[in-house]
Amino acid sequence: MSWTIPNILTVARLLAAPGVALSYILLASPWADIVALSLFVVASLTDYLDGYLARKWNQISAFGRMLDPIADKVMVVIALAVLIGLTSGEIMLMVPVVVILFREVFVSGLREFLGARAGTLAVTKLAKWKTTVQMVAIAVLLSVRIPEYLFAVQSMAMENDQIIAILDGRADDIMNLRLKYALYVWTTNIGTVLLWIAAILTLVTGWDYFRKSLPFLQDDK
Repeated sequence: MSWTIPNILTVARLLAAPGVALSYILLASPWADIVALSLFVVASLTDYLDGYLARKWNQISAFGRMLDPIADKVMVVIALAVLIGLTSGEIMLMVPVVVILFREVFVSGLREFLGARAGTLAVTKLAKWKTTVQMVAIAVLLSVRIPEYLFAVQSMAMENDQIIAILDGRADDIMNLRLKYALYVWTTNIGTVLLWIAAILTLVTGWDYFRKSLPFLQDDK
């Protein structure tokens, strides 16, 4: 194994993945949210950068090809587990998360079974788009709680009539809280929709990989 910059970036992405979870164990909010989001975003960017640099500098290696998809999966799986913990198993997130995790385990099992023939399951462009949508969705959902602390809002999950009652008719403060509440709602909804889109792409690419593997799953007669 050679410690080229692309390989170092891949290893860094792999090590950053558990850091997302550790942020919530070692730090209090809002720092936990900020650090976790920063780690995830920077790690996600290295997913593009390491491949780009490896091709540009002709530093593609067997180690990098092996570790890159593993680092991607570890990062996504840990981040999804964190989101489920933060949202207490919200059903609208739980369903796409289960779909994504099922597919990742299934396809990894196919690749392991195929062994040397796993090249038949080479990453497709649609699978790359799936990964991109996943990462954007997770980043958006990890950012949901940050405005709550930045704007010192007691509960971003308040309804508008509750906000009005708390502020007792102070028009400017009511408008500000409404805007902040709207930011919370829109961020949550956008992240959730993106995660559902990622789950659909996950099913499509998972089926495509399974279809390609069928000729190798036939029993010898």
